[in-house]
Amino acid sequence: MTDSRESTPRRRRSGPWSHAEVERVKRLYGLHSEQEIARRLNRPYASVRRILHEIYDRGERRSGPWSADEVRELRLLLGAAPTEIIARKLRRGPQDVERKVRELQGRIRPRPWTSQEEQELKTLYGSRDTKHLEIIFARPAAQIEAKARELCLAKSKTFLSRVEHKRVRMPRWTEEEIELLARLYPDHDNLEIARRLGRSTKSIVSKAHDLGLKKSPERLRLMGRQNVRRRYDRRRRPRPSGGERESEA
Repeated sequence: MTDSRESTPRRRRSGPWSHAEVERVKRLYGLHSEQEIARRLNRPYASVRRILHEIYDRGERRSGPWSADEVRELRLLLGAAPTEIIARKLRRGPQDVERKVRELQGRIRPRPWTSQEEQELKTLYGSRDTKHLEIIFARPAAQIEAKARELCLAKSKTFLSRVEHKRVRMPRWTEEEIELLARLYPDHDNLEIARRLGRSTKSIVSKAHDLGLKKSPERLRLMGRQNVRRRYDRRRRPRPSGGERESEA
């Protein structure tokens, strides 16, 4: 006998949008399609279109100088959304967005990396092309690619498939690689393991998950202390008062 709960599709949510749902829509829009947002929130597509209209198409458009928060959001969206969607989300005209992008291109130059920027690169590298990463991090392509190699970063399969217009197959794991991964994973840093195996850190984490590997309690405690230290350092770092990005100074 078939379980009716398995064969019945989950009913879409309806009715008023909660504050938490609206905030989630704001975070997702520009990084994901409207259809994907509807799927993630379990809302009808038409309902998502209506809430986006209420959020972004009412009220006055912005003009004049850009705030630091606007520039940060622009950088986050570059390479993930077309200009029209970026302009809609920022409540600015498309030409205004294009002018700001050209201005940011003029600021590209070699500069040291902060720990926060390295974390941002880990998040964005797999889903952005080099020309947008140059603008996002205000650094030349050679410096970005060198840092990506140092951190064992790689483009995602989704990104490569979209760029190359074909299904991308990643290198298969050998038995020897799997044995080494199983031996190293509990007590070693993922970046160290990635360098030993010549793979990306994302590949290491994904394969470890598939194999059911876990970090040891000692390693988890160390990782927890490192995360707390990073957050503490981030809070201690002064925010720019007049500039748009800390590393612009």
